[in-house]
Formats: sequence, C-alpha cells, structure tokens
Amino acid sequence: MDKIKSKKKNYIRLPMIGSRDIIDYKNISLISRFISEQGKILSRETNNLNLKQQRYLTIAIKKARILSLLIFKNK
Repeated sequence: MDKIKSKKKNYIRLPMIGSRDIIDYKNISLISRFISEQGKILSRETNNLNLKQQRYLTIAIKKARILSLLIFKNK
C-alpha cells in the first residue's frame, strides 16, 4: 500500500488582529507584525487573517512603502 504523506506546513501563527485595531497605512506598529525579516508580506495562513483583512493589510503595507513609512526590502 502507498503511504500518503501529509502536506502540513510548519509555520508560526501570529495573533489575530484585535477588534479595536484598525488596518491603516499610518498604523506602523500593527503593520510591521505582518512583515517578514526580509520585508515580505507574510501569507494569510501565517497571519491567521481572513481574506478581507489580508487584502486590507496588503494595501496598507504597499501605501506605507510608497510613502516611505516602511522600507521595501531589508538587506
């Protein structure tokens, strides 16, 4: 019989966004929790967010990068 390997990913779940937290490009302390050390936006599974929150987060991160509130890439 063939053994089926599970494709379970090993990742660390971050805390969810609280009810009072607003996803905005000016809220750098919140946004910086969802960026990796290399400056990449973390995946939805890692962030533990729903689809709507992930979309708002992505837009906020991109706006903050354009306005130089966040850096594009860490070296």
